[in-house]
Amino acid sequence: MAELSYELKLPQDRIAVLIGVKGEIKKGIEEATATKLEIDSKEGDVTITGEDAIKLYAAKELIRAIGRGFNPDIAQLLLKQDYCMEAVRIDDFTNKSQFQRVKGRIIGRAGRARKNIEELTDTNISVYGKTVGIIGTAENTALARKAVESLLSGSMHSTVYKWLSKKRKELKIREFEAGMNGKYSR
Repeated sequence: MAELSYELKLPQDRIAVLIGVKGEIKKGIEEATATKLEIDSKEGDVTITGEDAIKLYAAKELIRAIGRGFNPDIAQLLLKQDYCMEAVRIDDFTNKSQFQRVKGRIIGRAGRARKNIEELTDTNISVYGKTVGIIGTAENTALARKAVESLLSGSMHSTVYKWLSKKRKELKIREFEAGMNGKYSR
């Protein structure tokens, strides 16, 4: 089978996180995805090689998540089948002079806004550099993305939280009904 590869560039300050203490994070990724990582810590270049395209892609997404500011333990959620990561570019919603203020709307006072969105959508959010990264199941990630984009567009926090609470209730009802239909259709 032919060997496949991806090349990524990570921010300099995220290379040590990718490698981990005594190389444990790097080793763990290689074992979990049956890939080989070559890391140029001076340039921030990461080369991933392997034979299984799906595992190679999983390794790439996991490394991308670490590069976007996620803790490696959270990034490893991407190895689960239903999980994905999305990134929202903050500068798509504002200019340079307003950047810090708009970024602060996502984080909130003492991280409260970010935590509220995480709890209401069962996702993990990382605000790093010019992006907001979101990891969760596809449906939850889409909800969190819409909430983040609403805040970046200037919506009030309370309006976004109410909308998320309503969506969460709808999702729970759908899950319950799906479970009940499965239970009685046998």
